Amino acid sequence: MSTVPERRLNDGRHMPVVGFGTWPLTDDEAFTAVATALAAGYRLIDTASRYGNEVGVGRAVCASGLRRDEVFVITKLRGADHGYDATLRAFDASARRLGLDAVDLYLIHWPLPQKDLYVDTWRAFVRLREDGRARSIGVSNFQPHHIDRLLAETGVVPAVNQVELHPAFAQAKLRAFDGAHAIVTEAWSPLGRGDVLRNTVITALAGKHRRTPAQIVLRWHLELGIVAIPKSQTAARIHENLALFDFALDADDLAVIAALDVGHRQGGDPDTYVEE
Repeated sequence: MSTVPERRLNDGRHMPVVGFGTWPLTDDEAFTAVATALAAGYRLIDTASRYGNEVGVGRAVCASGLRRDEVFVITKLRGADHGYDATLRAFDASARRLGLDAVDLYLIHWPLPQKDLYVDTWRAFVRLREDGRARSIGVSNFQPHHIDRLLAETGVVPAVNQVELHPAFAQAKLRAFDGAHAIVTEAWSPLGRGDVLRNTVITALAGKHRRTPAQIVLRWHLELGIVAIPKSQTAARIHENLALFDFALDADDLAVIAALDVGHRQGGDPDTYVEE
């Protein structure tokens, strides 16, 4: 049985505070890893059309023996499918690959302002939510000005904003914006692609708390109210990354981790990144 706490979304639904990421796993790798994660107690699984592993993720969810309402499935619209009608077709294709009638959270993967279609895309997301096919809707890699435009032109607030976030790129201003709009911030690459795990501050805290460096960083996300979706293909690490709820970081711990924020983005810039 899962013991992962949940966060309430601004639409009244709830999502687990820790999930399992699947980039860049193949279908077969995703099936094995997601099956391991679900057996370990994860109840949030994150994928995307662009990842090319929705089939494997869906197979693992269906084969898990869990009730559908026990697993929170996230997928994302890829850049090539922006636009109202294209979004509706792309959602249907993702749902078929997943083998699900509905997804728990559907995200616009990138804003792609150069295409200038993310508002029309968002209108299609609203329709999918109204139809009950996307139970919650949100965005990924959106900056405050992108979300401000969604609000101005549609009046619909995203439930979640999934962004790159780790101690070296803590995104304090974005988190404050999300919080002011009751948007849950979700972190992809919460371990900074492993770089932060070698930092002496993190390793010292790991020794202090008798935890792994990854557990320290993931607990930091939880202390800040961020949903984290670490990825691993190693069974031991999959289990370790969920063992976060029997210890806490104190104010001194949080202060030294805060000093690691150097504004170092490892992924694309949302204002210029191109995704097809």
